[in-house]
Amino acid sequence: IIPNHAPIATAVDIGILRIRLNDQWLTMALMGGFARIGNNEITILVNDAEKGSDIDPQEAQQALEIAEANLRKAKGKRQTIEANLALRRARTRVEAINVIS
Repeated sequence: IIPNHAPIATAVDIGILRIRLNDQWLTMALMGGFARIGNNEITILVNDAEKGSDIDPQEAQQALEIAEANLRKAKGKRQTIEANLALRRARTRVEAINVIS
């Protein structure tokens, strides 16, 4: 974060977080939550998170393919919304694996 950043609380969407720890980058797949910035610190509370290095590539790819198929088969607004959410989560997990450190 930028030093002396204005205090803020915000929603965190499904996506990738990269953290620098001792000159190395850690990639995380986040499944939504909240972040708070204050006193030159950031606190992130998420619904779920996985290290990119802990995600099984074959399982993640299979989950992505299933999510894509479920979206194609979705009927009605609710099923479509749920299938889109599952697809975003699956894509984020695959992306976390593929991020170049």
